[in-house]
Formats: sequence, C-alpha cells, structure tokens
Amino acid sequence: MSTAHGNRLRILLVGASGTLGRAVAAELGTRHHIYTAGRNSGGVRLDIGDPASLRRAMADLAPLDAVVCTAGEVAFAPLATIQPAPIGESAYTLGLTSKVLGQVNLALAAREHLVDGGSITLTSGILAELPVTAGSSASMCDAAVEGFVRAAAAELPRGIRINTVSPSILTESLPAFGWLFRGFEPVPAARAALAYSRSVEGIQTGQVFRIC
Repeated sequence: MSTAHGNRLRILLVGASGTLGRAVAAELGTRHHIYTAGRNSGGVRLDIGDPASLRRAMADLAPLDAVVCTAGEVAFAPLATIQPAPIGESAYTLGLTSKVLGQVNLALAAREHLVDGGSITLTSGILAELPVTAGSSASMCDAAVEGFVRAAAAELPRGIRINTVSPSILTESLPAFGWLFRGFEPVPAARAALAYSRSVEGIQTGQVFRIC
C-alpha cells in the first residue's frame, strides 16, 4: 500500500456518522474512497459489538487498504456507585464490550481483509492519561485500547500497521460533555481528524497520536 503517487485507498470508516467520524470522512475523503459504516447509518451496516457482522462486512468489501474506527461507547458513573459485579451486570460493561472489545474485534477481523502493508486506526482518548470524576470506565477503556495497539503492532502479519488516535474533548461535544472536562482545552474535530490521516497515510505503527 502506498500513497506516494496518489493512490486512492479503499478505507472502511466505522462510526462515520458521529462528530469525529464525519470529520475523518471529510479529511480522508478528499483523496480516498471511504466506505462509511455504522450500526444504524452509513453505506455499510455493522455493529462492533457483533463479531459476525464485522467479518461479513469486511469480507464483502475486501480487499481494503485501511480500517478506521471512531466508534465505541463508555458509561460515566461515580466510582462510589459502582459495585463488584460480573461483566454483564457491571457499570463497566458498555465500555468493555464496545470501546475495548468492539475495537479489538474489529482489528482482529481486519487482519484477514487488508492488503499487505494496510493499516488499522482505532480511537482511545485523553482520559487514559488525565482522569476525570465519574470517568473511571473511560480511563480504563482508553488505556486498554492503547495497550492493545502497542502489543498488536509487534505481531500483525504482512506489514499491517496499527495505531490509535487519542483526542481531547471535541469542541463540538462541549454542549453535551463539557461539564465532565472542566479545564481541558477542546479540540476541533477537523484538527483531530488530521491524526487519522497521519495514521492511514504515514509509516508509523504501535503509536498513540495524542491530540490536545
């Protein structure tokens, strides 16, 4: 895979209808072919919580040059309200199954359908390093995604690269989530989207691209 001579890449973008996903589609879509994907919207319907749907979608689109994920949900809850519980009953369930395992399964499925030298880009977040009140699930999940990316980079076959983008709170998300991020400098989605281009079109692997 190379963009040195203007090659138009085939990119699967999961979470394309979200605030960050739309910005990434606008950034990469000026140069490449984007397959927009999501659970309830997009040209390709898939659910990162359903491994079978991931495999089906990618098999239909293969071969792909890159897979990008801006999807993945977590729940915010004060630590004092969270009790020991099995995964299915825990307040951490959403983050573990969606943001962590959903993205991990996406990466694992992508191995089989990417060209040699293709790339995978996941999304973590600033809370891996800078926790906030009620954000223990988000911090745990962001750190887990980053740990997976660093380890997976050493084992992926055929020159496939993997990175994660870790943005701060998006400017566009302040009305909904700004109360959780007092004192954080917001990042416009369009600026965060540049890091996805760096991951897809660059040469690095096993990296966390922090945007803050």
